[in-house]
Amino acid sequence: MAARPKTLPAAAAPVLVGTAYAATLGTFHPLTFIATLLGALLIQIGTNLSNDYSDARRGADTEDRLGPVRVTAGGLVPPKQVLIATYVAFGLAVLVGVYLIVVAGWQILLIGLLSILAGVLYTGGPRPYGYEGLGEVFVFLFFGIVAVTGTFFAQTQELPWEAFVLAVPVGLLATAILMVNNTRDLETDRRAGKRTLAVRLGRDRARVAYAVIVYLAFATAPLAWVLGGEHLTPWLLLPWLSLPVAAPIVRVVRNKVDGPSLNGALARTGMLQLAFCVLLSAGLLLSK
Repeated sequence: MAARPKTLPAAAAPVLVGTAYAATLGTFHPLTFIATLLGALLIQIGTNLSNDYSDARRGADTEDRLGPVRVTAGGLVPPKQVLIATYVAFGLAVLVGVYLIVVAGWQILLIGLLSILAGVLYTGGPRPYGYEGLGEVFVFLFFGIVAVTGTFFAQTQELPWEAFVLAVPVGLLATAILMVNNTRDLETDRRAGKRTLAVRLGRDRARVAYAVIVYLAFATAPLAWVLGGEHLTPWLLLPWLSLPVAAPIVRVVRNKVDGPSLNGALARTGMLQLAFCVLLSAGLLLSK
């Protein structure tokens, strides 16, 4: 429960896109792909565990929240055990990272350490940025820009501009996952002093922001091709096939306020991102 498996597509999706673009340009190392995917999942799990622990300490996860029960605040697992599990997840991510550093260079160490630090400081530390409305910014950066370009770099040891542009829609959909999560928790977060972007915007504008973020991801999917990216073709329009999946989720977020509906929208947004990125990856490979 604390690992929050429904959020894990946000970690896997950018690895697929970054690897697919590297393969489009003629480079694919299977072991590097597996290590990158495993490291990304472990960092995401560690972040979720750290968030569970830190939010409980700060009183953000109360009994009246609409989301699933958090294991620390709900008394299901002792806080010390959750903290130990956090260390284990991040420690395993570091071990996986050692292989990536050997095959791809010291830059992977920097990416990994910054990603772990961002995960811990989201709700931990003296000034957690998740409590100041900056969570969406960091998710866009680390689950989009950093994850896609870092994956591409692990495969090729290069950083072309196309990799950054391809990362934009991936980061937007990861941001949408957090946006619907924070829209659901808006009232309890406000009472706990957690000033997320949804709290700052208010429910109505947060709903609009969610819709804008989702549809902007579709608008930017073919951008690297439109700008003349190397070896990229109209196959980058393939993610638009998932638009019929996106529209009903946007309607739920716009019209519903109950926990089960928004919990479902959260899980479906995660699956939407995965489907979108599988299609984007397929479009990249078909471009080759």
